[in-house]
Amino acid sequence: MSAKFGPIGVMTVSDRVFQGEYEDLGGPAVCQWLRPRLLDPIEFEQVTVPDELDQVCESLNDMATRCALVVTTGGTGIGPRDITPEAMTLCCDRILPGFGEKMRADSWEAVPTAILSRAAAGLIDSCLVINLPGNPKAVDECLEAIWPAIPHAVEIAGGSIGKIKDAAESPHPHGESSSS
Repeated sequence: MSAKFGPIGVMTVSDRVFQGEYEDLGGPAVCQWLRPRLLDPIEFEQVTVPDELDQVCESLNDMATRCALVVTTGGTGIGPRDITPEAMTLCCDRILPGFGEKMRADSWEAVPTAILSRAAAGLIDSCLVINLPGNPKAVDECLEAIWPAIPHAVEIAGGSIGKIKDAAESPHPHGESSSS
């Protein structure tokens, strides 16, 4: 089986951005943060969807067919329209709670209300999906916290985001997984 290598999906989940009432700051922040850490040329596939469960699920499932990594931004709070984690849970085969735990733990020192975030991660087949808050500062803080594990998680799931820098070394010798 060859690793899935394609664009990195970036999905902004926001009614106001989707309707053109608000500039998308979260999606571009994701691309800006990731770009200098990716040493191979890679495209970003960006999409904006409203805070509607069926539309978020449809877009997540669609992007997961082409991408080894999809990063969402927005919809992770506790407001009545914040449904991104619910959509991800419906779509994912596995939930990876450590990503959300690490993001909240690292953000807590600077922003005590970070415990209200429902940022999360999971797998749709061989695609790693990560839900981030919509605020660009929070995007930076969260990606900084979890980046060391992202490339390894993508690789273990069967994908690739190419050559990278500033990530953790694989804890297993090449070709050996933790379940071997």
